[in-house]
Amino acid sequence: MDVHDKKTRSYNMSQIKSKNTKPEKMVRKYLFAHGFRYRKNDKRLPGTPDIVLPKYKTVIFVNGCFWHGHNQCRYFVIPKSNTEFWVDKINKNIERDTVNTDKLISLGWNVITIWECELKKDKREATLLALLNKLESFITFS
Repeated sequence: MDVHDKKTRSYNMSQIKSKNTKPEKMVRKYLFAHGFRYRKNDKRLPGTPDIVLPKYKTVIFVNGCFWHGHNQCRYFVIPKSNTEFWVDKINKNIERDTVNTDKLISLGWNVITIWECELKKDKREATLLALLNKLESFITFS
C-alpha cells in the first residue's frame, strides 16, 4: 500500500530528473575546476553518457543507487509496494547499463561509473580524487 495518494505520488515521480542531477553537477564542477572539458549527455553514444571527455576517449556515468540497482548499497531498497514492477524495472536498467557499457568498450571508450552513494559527504573527496587519478592514468597511456 502506497503512503501517498495517486496525485501526490505522480507529482513526486515527475520531480525526479534524469539529467543535470546534483551528483552529476558535483562531478562536472570538479572536473571543470581541474581543467577537464567535456560534453554532457551525448546522444550519439550508447547509453547517452552523463559526461563525455572526447579528448581522453572516456565517458562517465553518474548513477543513482536506487534506479541502477547498486548492489550492497544502503540506498538501494526495493519498495514494499508494487514490488514486482520495481524489481523488473531495475533489472532492465541494470541489463541496459551492462549492454551500453559493453558497446562503449567495444568502440574503444574508457567507461567510468560513479555511484550516488560515493558522492555523499564522507566519501566525496576520496571518490573525486580517485576519478582524477583514473583520468590522469588514461592520459599517460593515450
